[in-house]
Parts: sequence; C-alpha cells; structure tokens
Amino acid sequence: MDGAPELTEHGTRADAYRPGYEVVAEQILHLIAESRLRPGDRMPTENELAAHVGASRTMVREALKILSAIGRVRAQKGRGLYVADDEGMLGSARWGGFFMPTDLDHVYRLFEFRRVQETAASRLAATRATPAELRAIEAAAQLCEHGHLTGRPASFDRGDDDFHLGIATASHNPFLLAAVREARRLQRQSSTIGMRGAIGSHAAEAITEHAAIYEAIRDGDPEAAAAATGVHLDRTLEDYRQEIQRRVFG
Repeated sequence: MDGAPELTEHGTRADAYRPGYEVVAEQILHLIAESRLRPGDRMPTENELAAHVGASRTMVREALKILSAIGRVRAQKGRGLYVADDEGMLGSARWGGFFMPTDLDHVYRLFEFRRVQETAASRLAATRATPAELRAIEAAAQLCEHGHLTGRPASFDRGDDDFHLGIATASHNPFLLAAVREARRLQRQSSTIGMRGAIGSHAAEAITEHAAIYEAIRDGDPEAAAAATGVHLDRTLEDYRQEIQRRVFG
C-alpha cells in the first residue's frame, strides 16, 4: 500500500512505539474510507487485506479483532467481513473517516474536547436536572465506587459511563448528550487500542471528584459543577500522561 508505515521485524512501526496490528488496523480503516465502503458493505477477505497492506494474515486477524471490538467491522460466520454501522458522530466521514487514538496528540485533543462539552453539560445540569435525573447520577456514582472498592473494573467503568452520560442527559441538550456519548466512546477506544488496559491509579480520586460534581449539581450551583468537572477531567488527563510516560519510557 502506497504510503503505508514501515513495520519492523517485530511488527511495530519503525518511527513509533505502536504495535503492528494497530498500524494495520489504521490501514484497513484507510482502505474502507478510500474505497467508499458504507455500513453493511462487504469487505475484502483476510487474505486480500493481508496482500493489500503488506502484512501477515495473523496480524490482519489481530487488527480485525480490534476493529470489531470498537464497532467498525463485523464478521459474519460463513459470509465474510462487513463494514459495521457503529461509526458514530465523530467517526463518520465528515470527521475524517476514522479515528485511531494511538497518536498521543489525538488523545490530548480528545480530552480538550471533553472538557469543553462536559463542563457545559454540568453547568446546565445544575439548573435543569430533575429529581429522577439526580437519583440516576447519584446511583451511577455509587456503582462506580462499588466497582472500585470490590475490585470490579467492569462495574467501575459502567458506573463511570452512566455518571457522565447521566449529567449530559440532565443538561436537556440532545446535542451535548450526543457529543459526550461519542467522545467517551472514543476514549474507550483509546484505552482498548492505545493503552491496552486500565489507566493508572486515578480511580480512588475519581470517586471523590464524582461526588463533588454530583453535589454541585444537586445544590443547583452551575459554576461549582463546571469547576468540579474541569478538575476531574484535568486530573484524568494527567493520569493518562503519567501512564503513557511509564509505558513508553519506563
């Protein structure tokens, strides 16, 4: 493939620390965009993809697993590979056709974007949240805490998602809700692909930060809610920075 990143013998790009299957996944997404394949369209076979990107079938298979996990490719047993329809607002053609958050600058810009939208959502939620929405936000914070205390990361992650989406819902602005949902999907993608696992040690602090955000919204204080959300996202980003430093530079 013209312009394809050069892979080392260990399957990583020569000019970066990214694993080879991440580079291949990005090449496949480029192919989807260049071929103008739409959701539901059939894709080339694994052998055809391997020949196109100049990689082994094993590496292509690993790349396809990642793309399947993030909702970009769907495999149908006995029928082949298809473009999935879970691109979302920020993954669509009008946002560049794909997003592979293995570029650290992309991750930082994603946090910058989240900070804008979620501080706005918190500010609005403090003036618009209904009693039922407040209960949902509180329950999500409690689930997040329970997941941390019991060592169940899946429960922590579900509570964290529900918490942030609950606040966006309470903003009563459907555009903010859609933006928050998509940005969080992309953050999960960056954890799945780029970070490969749980991020740092911010979980305990996140619980305290969630409580501060919830209390400000419950008390109807828009500026305190926005400020608490900003602190939470800034500290989460710093945790990403530290984890990247640890993993890349030892």
